[in-house]
Amino acid sequence: MVAVQSRINGELGVRLADGIAAAVVSFGVGLLILLVLVPATPGGRRGLAALRGALRTGTLRPWQCLGGVCGAFLVATQGLTIGALGVAVFTVAVVAGQSGSSLLVDRAGIGPTGRQPVTPNRLIGAVLTVLAVLLAVGDRLGDPDALALALLPLAAGVGIAWQQAVNGRVRAASGSAMTATLVNFTVGTAALLVTFAVDLAVRGRPAGAFPDEPWLYLGGPLGIVFIALAAALVRFTGVLLLGLATIAGQIVGAVLLDLVLPTAASHPGLDTLLGAALTMVAVLVAAFGPTRRP
Repeated sequence: MVAVQSRINGELGVRLADGIAAAVVSFGVGLLILLVLVPATPGGRRGLAALRGALRTGTLRPWQCLGGVCGAFLVATQGLTIGALGVAVFTVAVVAGQSGSSLLVDRAGIGPTGRQPVTPNRLIGAVLTVLAVLLAVGDRLGDPDALALALLPLAAGVGIAWQQAVNGRVRAASGSAMTATLVNFTVGTAALLVTFAVDLAVRGRPAGAFPDEPWLYLGGPLGIVFIALAAALVRFTGVLLLGLATIAGQIVGAVLLDLVLPTAASHPGLDTLLGAALTMVAVLVAAFGPTRRP
């Protein structure tokens, strides 16, 4: 779903000629759905009440509700860079940042499972993902603009691990994955609106027009499903294992999308395919290492 969302938001960013505007649309649609869905369900209402109680008593810190900022940055990079990089290169860059950051987040105990050890397998897996990025963008090493663009999804990947960890904390405090998702989308939309206001002041209105195809507005609903699942599962898996599982799906989905439905920028060559394969190897190396049960 993340790979499909990346393609949708990337295409929307191209149509609007503004990646920030595409991110606002994606997050905004998701937020509108959640503002209707969460208060309308008994579990959602209980989750909102429990969230207020956790914030009031200090069980949940306000900074632990800011995971949506990282999600907003990821969605913004989709609209800004996929048109130039393609989904596969974008995903490999995100994966490298996510795998290394997941190690640190688990080690620091930011997620709901507490501290997780940095085993040799996990460390080797993280290093291999960085090498995979260098391999995937090997044919672009002579293009400084492409390399600079690849740094954006790399930074977004670093933020994903922290986002999953703190969203898991919100889910644990509220007892509702949908409530945690609503918090994520509320914070993310607010951050994007501020950014978009600055973008409007500097560059003016987007040059493109809103497309008519309904599928270009499905990025938000896909994000709801992903964030809700991640918030629900991270307390069982830890941040790294959850990241490894989502990475595997992202890599397979991204390469298939670029092969089956290529864009002008997404014709994956041998370097990109080898980078994706090396990423999968890194996932397996890290996943089969010994882990401590929480």
